[in-house]
Amino acid sequence: MPALDALLTLDHPDDYARWRDRKLAQAPQRLEDLIVEVRDPRRLSEAERDAILDRCRRANMAVYATALGDDPDKAIPRRLGEQLGLGRLDRNPGADEDAVTALSVRSDAFHRGYIPYTDRPLAWHTDGYYNAPERQISAFILHCVRPASAGGVNGLIDPEMLYIRLRERDPAHIRALTNPAAMRIPPNLVDGVEIRPARIGPVFRGGERGHLALRYSDRRRNIEWQEDAATQAAVAAIREFLDDPLTPRFEARLASGEGLVCNNVLHNRSRFEDEIGQARLLYRARYYRRIGAT
Repeated sequence: MPALDALLTLDHPDDYARWRDRKLAQAPQRLEDLIVEVRDPRRLSEAERDAILDRCRRANMAVYATALGDDPDKAIPRRLGEQLGLGRLDRNPGADEDAVTALSVRSDAFHRGYIPYTDRPLAWHTDGYYNAPERQISAFILHCVRPASAGGVNGLIDPEMLYIRLRERDPAHIRALTNPAAMRIPPNLVDGVEIRPARIGPVFRGGERGHLALRYSDRRRNIEWQEDAATQAAVAAIREFLDDPLTPRFEARLASGEGLVCNNVLHNRSRFEDEIGQARLLYRARYYRRIGAT
């Protein structure tokens, strides 16, 4: 990774060009290139850990596959994170007491209406885009206990690949998206009570450990963009790239015992269907630090 200034200020085009060429040359091309066979993610071998880190260095993500099946141990993502240099977990309001969130269809008063806890599709986003600046999510782990009977496919895009496509199209897009006021998330009000204040910040920012990070949601409601022409053009370009099947991406439908480890990549989720008594269940662990050595 070049000095962050080369990516956020556009002042060092030669440094950017060298990084771009290296990034594109080593980027995985198929989902199979991301998969690492793991005996037990709670106790990685050195070779297994090195293989996961290699994928994350090249693509900011890795998919692990195990023979654990539908083992419901919630320690799986937490212990895996500890071995990958991930620190304090994000205790978001939807998380359980151990700060690991059980993602399934839920109809209780707190979760009802929040799309991650329904079977509806999720638009492209990075996790925690509504968090305070000091609590930005740098990495997360998804571990599948039970997949849906149908659907529930995750689309995955490396934010650095999106950055390259935008900058190659027009560097002005990067200038607009690094504006500290580019994207505003309105406050979250429940029955007139403010649960979360408004959040204002850039789309591309300096992330943890001096790396490029992305903060984005493709929701068309409850997202307010700067109204200047440059920002509007940049947002339109993002949406065009997300809709373009030629934009480098992966599609993964995690099976029981499989999981995703990533530096908060762009992701979405298709609609899914559950069988009666066999509800889809994934565990999600969010972190403020990036995966170590990536």
